[in-house]
Amino acid sequence: MAKIDTIKEFAQLGFTRLDGALKDLPEEHLDWKSCTEANTIRNIVNHLIGEWYGFIPKIIAGDKDAEVAGYEANSNKSLGDLMKDYEKGKKDLMAKLNKVSDADLAKEMDWFMGKNTVGFYLMLGISEIIHHEGQIAAIRGVNKRLQDT
Repeated sequence: MAKIDTIKEFAQLGFTRLDGALKDLPEEHLDWKSCTEANTIRNIVNHLIGEWYGFIPKIIAGDKDAEVAGYEANSNKSLGDLMKDYEKGKKDLMAKLNKVSDADLAKEMDWFMGKNTVGFYLMLGISEIIHHEGQIAAIRGVNKRLQDT
Protein backbone atom coordinates (compact mmCIF):
# COMPACT_ATOMS: atom_id res chain seq x y z
CA MET A 1 0.00 0.00 0.00
CA ALA A 2 1.19 3.51 -0.84
CA LYS A 3 2.35 5.77 1.96
CA ILE A 4 1.04 9.32 2.29
CA ASP A 5 4.44 10.77 1.40
CA THR A 6 4.36 8.83 -1.87
CA ILE A 7 0.85 10.08 -2.63
CA LYS A 8 1.94 13.68 -1.92
CA GLU A 9 4.97 13.27 -4.21
CA PHE A 10 2.69 11.88 -6.92
CA ALA A 11 0.39 14.90 -6.52
CA GLN A 12 3.37 17.26 -6.82
CA LEU A 13 4.52 15.45 -9.96
CA GLY A 14 1.03 15.84 -11.38
CA PHE A 15 1.00 19.55 -10.54
CA THR A 16 4.37 20.00 -12.25
CA ARG A 17 3.04 18.39 -15.42
CA LEU A 18 -0.28 20.23 -15.23
CA ASP A 19 1.44 23.58 -14.65
CA GLY A 20 3.48 22.90 -17.78
CA ALA A 21 0.40 22.04 -19.82
CA LEU A 22 -1.31 25.26 -18.70
CA LYS A 23 1.74 27.51 -19.11
CA ASP A 24 1.19 30.51 -21.37
CA LEU A 25 -2.36 29.42 -22.16
CA PRO A 26 -4.02 32.16 -24.22
CA GLU A 27 -7.48 33.15 -22.99
CA GLU A 28 -8.96 32.36 -26.42
CA HIS A 29 -7.87 28.72 -26.10
CA LEU A 30 -9.72 28.19 -22.81
CA ASP A 31 -12.99 27.26 -24.54
CA TRP A 32 -11.64 25.84 -27.81
CA LYS A 33 -13.05 22.47 -28.91
CA SER A 34 -11.78 20.13 -31.58
CA CYS A 35 -15.38 18.95 -32.11
CA THR A 36 -18.77 19.64 -30.56
CA GLU A 37 -18.55 16.68 -28.15
CA ALA A 38 -15.08 17.55 -26.83
CA ASN A 39 -14.22 18.95 -23.43
CA THR A 40 -12.61 22.35 -23.19
CA ILE A 41 -9.63 23.24 -21.06
CA ARG A 42 -11.99 25.35 -18.93
CA ASN A 43 -14.23 22.30 -18.35
CA ILE A 44 -11.26 20.15 -17.38
CA VAL A 45 -9.72 22.69 -14.99
CA ASN A 46 -13.10 23.32 -13.34
CA HIS A 47 -13.60 19.56 -13.02
CA LEU A 48 -10.17 19.07 -11.41
CA ILE A 49 -10.71 21.86 -8.91
CA GLY A 50 -14.09 20.32 -8.13
CA GLU A 51 -12.39 16.99 -7.44
CA TRP A 52 -10.00 18.66 -4.99
CA TYR A 53 -12.87 20.20 -3.01
CA GLY A 54 -15.44 17.42 -3.42
CA PHE A 55 -14.15 13.96 -4.27
CA ILE A 56 -10.80 14.03 -2.42
CA PRO A 57 -12.22 15.30 0.91
CA LYS A 58 -14.80 12.48 0.86
CA ILE A 59 -11.99 9.98 0.36
CA ILE A 60 -9.91 11.49 3.15
CA ALA A 61 -12.96 11.31 5.42
CA GLY A 62 -13.41 7.68 4.38
CA ASP A 63 -17.07 8.45 3.77
CA LYS A 64 -18.61 8.79 0.31
CA ASP A 65 -21.51 10.70 1.87
CA ALA A 66 -19.38 13.17 3.85
CA GLU A 67 -20.47 16.79 3.73
CA VAL A 68 -17.78 18.76 1.90
CA ALA A 69 -17.37 22.34 0.76
CA GLY A 70 -17.34 21.58 -2.95
CA TYR A 71 -16.43 23.99 -5.73
CA GLU A 72 -18.86 25.87 -7.92
CA ALA A 73 -17.52 25.90 -11.46
CA ASN A 74 -18.15 29.06 -13.39
CA SER A 75 -17.97 29.14 -17.17
CA ASN A 76 -17.78 32.94 -17.20
CA LYS A 77 -14.59 33.37 -15.17
CA SER A 78 -11.64 34.93 -16.89
CA LEU A 79 -8.52 32.84 -17.37
CA GLY A 80 -6.84 34.85 -14.61
CA ASP A 81 -9.63 34.16 -12.11
CA LEU A 82 -9.75 30.49 -13.05
CA MET A 83 -5.99 30.22 -12.54
CA LYS A 84 -6.35 31.88 -9.11
CA ASP A 85 -8.90 29.19 -8.18
CA TYR A 86 -6.53 26.55 -9.56
CA GLU A 87 -3.58 27.77 -7.47
CA LYS A 88 -5.76 28.05 -4.35
CA GLY A 89 -7.13 24.55 -5.00
CA LYS A 90 -3.64 23.05 -5.31
CA LYS A 91 -2.59 24.59 -1.98
CA ASP A 92 -5.80 23.45 -0.33
CA LEU A 93 -5.36 19.90 -1.63
CA MET A 94 -1.79 19.69 -0.34
CA ALA A 95 -2.89 21.06 3.06
CA LYS A 96 -5.53 18.32 3.22
CA LEU A 97 -2.99 15.65 2.26
CA ASN A 98 -0.61 16.95 4.94
CA LYS A 99 -3.21 15.99 7.55
CA VAL A 100 -3.50 12.37 6.35
CA SER A 101 -1.52 9.66 8.14
CA ASP A 102 -0.42 6.29 6.84
CA ALA A 103 -2.87 4.75 9.34
CA ASP A 104 -5.70 6.75 7.69
CA LEU A 105 -4.81 5.20 4.33
CA ALA A 106 -5.35 1.68 5.69
CA LYS A 107 -8.99 2.32 6.61
CA GLU A 108 -11.57 0.71 4.33
CA MET A 109 -14.39 2.36 2.48
CA ASP A 110 -17.03 0.95 0.16
CA TRP A 111 -17.60 3.10 -2.90
CA PHE A 112 -17.90 2.89 -6.68
CA MET A 113 -15.04 0.39 -7.01
CA GLY A 114 -16.18 -1.73 -4.10
CA LYS A 115 -14.44 -2.17 -0.77
CA ASN A 116 -10.96 -0.74 -0.93
CA THR A 117 -8.68 1.23 1.32
CA VAL A 118 -8.74 4.98 1.62
CA GLY A 119 -5.20 4.82 0.19
CA PHE A 120 -6.49 3.08 -2.95
CA TYR A 121 -9.22 5.66 -3.50
CA LEU A 122 -6.88 8.55 -2.67
CA MET A 123 -4.30 7.36 -5.21
CA LEU A 124 -7.12 7.02 -7.73
CA GLY A 125 -8.24 10.58 -7.02
CA ILE A 126 -4.74 12.01 -7.25
CA SER A 127 -4.12 10.17 -10.53
CA GLU A 128 -6.84 12.38 -12.03
CA ILE A 129 -4.30 15.23 -12.10
CA ILE A 130 -2.05 13.41 -14.56
CA HIS A 131 -4.99 11.98 -16.49
CA HIS A 132 -6.43 15.43 -17.11
CA GLU A 133 -3.01 16.98 -17.77
CA GLY A 134 -2.80 14.60 -20.71
CA GLN A 135 -6.16 15.78 -21.98
CA ILE A 136 -5.12 19.42 -21.76
CA ALA A 137 -1.82 18.72 -23.52
CA ALA A 138 -3.72 16.90 -26.28
CA ILE A 139 -6.21 19.77 -26.71
CA ARG A 140 -3.39 22.29 -26.95
CA GLY A 141 -1.46 20.09 -29.36
CA VAL A 142 -4.40 19.57 -31.71
CA ASN A 143 -5.24 23.29 -31.58
CA LYS A 144 -1.66 24.21 -32.44
CA ARG A 145 -1.43 21.70 -35.29
CA LEU A 146 -4.69 22.95 -36.79
CA GLN A 147 -3.51 26.56 -36.57
CA ASP A 148 -0.17 25.68 -38.21
CA THR A 149 -1.84 24.11 -41.28
